[in-house]
Parts: sequence; C-alpha cells; structure tokens
Amino acid sequence: MRVAIGSDHRGFEIKKKVVTLLEQLGHDVLDVGTDGTQSVDYPDFAKDVSRKVVAHTAERGILICGTGIGMAIAANKVQGVRAATCHDELTAQMSRLHNDTNILCLAADLLGEPLIDRMVETWLNTGFEEGRHLRRVEKIGRIEAENFDSL
Repeated sequence: MRVAIGSDHRGFEIKKKVVTLLEQLGHDVLDVGTDGTQSVDYPDFAKDVSRKVVAHTAERGILICGTGIGMAIAANKVQGVRAATCHDELTAQMSRLHNDTNILCLAADLLGEPLIDRMVETWLNTGFEEGRHLRRVEKIGRIEAENFDSL
C-alpha cells in the first residue's frame, strides 16, 4: 500500500519512526514533510497529504501533530477525506470498520511509541465493514457535495 505521511514540527520525531515502521511492514511511503523541528503550520501538511489521498497518489494517509486534532480538522476540509484522530487501537480499528477513514491522525504529545505502532498496524490492516456503514459514509459524501449557498 502507498501511504502519504506528514507532520508538523511537534510530530516530526514520531513521523520518522512511523515512516520506518511503514517501510518495515512493506509499504511504499510518500513523506511530504516537515523535515525538521522548526515551527511550521500543520494545515499545509494536512492539505498535501489529503490531496494525495483523494487524487489516489496514495491509498491512505497519516498525519501527526501535537494532539492530532488540528490535522484532522484541516484534512477534513478536503472533499473526499475521512480523517480521524484516534487515541488507541480500538478507535483506530473502528474508524476503518465503520467510517472507512482514509487518513489517520495521531497525537505526538499524548501517545507512546509502542501504542502508535500498534495503532498504525491495526488501522492499516482493518478493512471497511460496509453494510449499513456504507450508507452512512455515502451520506457524508453527499453532505460534502451540498451547495450551502442556498441556506
């Protein structure tokens, strides 16, 4: 699987470790940065990863910042993205099973490295359950496509 990954300065060290994990698992990694600990703006990296996922340059994406929250908010502004900030293996698994997330957002400041490794592996190895969940994901897509000028 090709995975696009990006982080801000707070997520940089964890991103390097996740890249290594992804490569060890046999995935193709597309690292969009950042490339150091100098302060940067997380929305720039969220946009880059999100665009690669919706353009099918990457099958999935991973974003890392201090809490994962800002990355998720920014990523979800891109039509076709379903990004979730997850905090444990169960939320990572359920985000795939029920929501077909295509971007995993992680908190560099709140999660330990062994947990992050397990979450990434769980998220990558979990499929979408479809069934009643497909109907709900399709509704999310329709909400994205609505023209809110008429409101």
